[in-house]
Amino acid sequence: MYRTIHYIGIFAITVLLQVFLFDNLSISVYLNPLIYIVFIVLLPLDAQPVTLLGSGLLLGLTMDSAMGAAGINTIATLPVAFFRPQLAAMICGRENIREGGIPSPERLGSRKFFLFLLTLTLIHHTIFFLLEALSWSHLLHTLLRIVVSSAVSVAFGWIIVRIFTAKLPVRI
Repeated sequence: MYRTIHYIGIFAITVLLQVFLFDNLSISVYLNPLIYIVFIVLLPLDAQPVTLLGSGLLLGLTMDSAMGAAGINTIATLPVAFFRPQLAAMICGRENIREGGIPSPERLGSRKFFLFLLTLTLIHHTIFFLLEALSWSHLLHTLLRIVVSSAVSVAFGWIIVRIFTAKLPVRI
């Protein structure tokens, strides 16, 4: 994997933003932005599955230890890392995967990248909030939390991606 220092920086920034900023926002019960999965989204398109799963595991364990959770972040982050190559191939196209590079709106197109970010966020948030609720009795409440938190997470994720990929050439 290339640009290791860059990715260590992205890892640290997303974890710190999540722990010190987004976890301390108490706007509503329904609003819980989980933006740390932007790290998984920004990994190179041609990254090996072992690298993706290892990064997802490390990210989940770090968030669990920082948030005092009992594995819920790890359980929700690993499927995102697992399904990412297949989703990238379906949404972005196989030719972009073979060329590699960092996924960004400029590289993939705004519509494709938005769909890619939204799909990965929905997978993560669905697993996270269903495990957090652990009950079918409040399913509508849980679904509303998934939708609202996903919308806010995608909006913040889009901003973070634009910041990290602003100076990158289209084809890296």
